[in-house]
Amino acid sequence: MSDAARLTPGDTAPEFTLTDDTGAEVALGDLLGKKVIVYFYPAAMTPGCTKQACDFTDSLDSLQAAGYEVLGISPDKPEKLAKFREKESLTIRLLSDPDKTVMKEYAAFGEKKLYGKIVEGVIRSTIVVDEDGKVFLAQYNVKATGHVAKLRKDLALNDA
Repeated sequence: MSDAARLTPGDTAPEFTLTDDTGAEVALGDLLGKKVIVYFYPAAMTPGCTKQACDFTDSLDSLQAAGYEVLGISPDKPEKLAKFREKESLTIRLLSDPDKTVMKEYAAFGEKKLYGKIVEGVIRSTIVVDEDGKVFLAQYNVKATGHVAKLRKDLALNDA
């Protein structure tokens, strides 16, 4: 299996352009000068992914006040992401990576354990990219519940 190596702080974040839930293209390069939280999740409208997306939405104002943009990436098609946004009143940007190219570049797709079995799938991961396009923080196999609170702590963001 030729999975990409996991990213580590200091690495250059792989460039990408993906379609969001409105059909607009979003390029990481367009966000240079901002800090970007890129998080990868398996599927819209599943319990864990919904919890995580709602947590990011609930924290978005304070994250943006601290200079962070949030991009959630899944293999779901833009139409499903639009339904997810509407159903859950999400305010974060949701991007579609149907062929999982970006997920593979970020080592967020590959072998993982699921209920004790080795399977291939999306590895719930969060990569924080700094203003210069470098990886500031890379977290793999994160838990859906409580992840945003832990991330805020890791980024030394006081609860606002």
